[in-house]
Amino acid sequence: MTTMKKVELAGALLLVLVLVLSSSSAAAAASSCNAAQLAPCAPALASGAKPSAGCCSSLKAQQSCFCGYAKNPAYARYINSPNARKTVTSCGLSVPRC
Repeated sequence: MTTMKKVELAGALLLVLVLVLSSSSAAAAASSCNAAQLAPCAPALASGAKPSAGCCSSLKAQQSCFCGYAKNPAYARYINSPNARKTVTSCGLSVPRC
């Protein structure tokens, strides 16, 4: 595994940790938005690989939350990344314009 891939994977794992830790505050802010539910997408976000069915299901359930996540400094780097856009389109969803 190249150093860049390791850095991307570490970043994705960090994102999952941040999502899990902040999910309670996200749930309080908007009961339907729970960033921790995007955890199945971490491998696709890190590597650009094809997303799993679980990832696509999570993205569809959280689709109305994308702009909120994109504007959140804790998530923006990952949500606005080329791999995130690829993951969203691979799941048959449109990339939102926020």
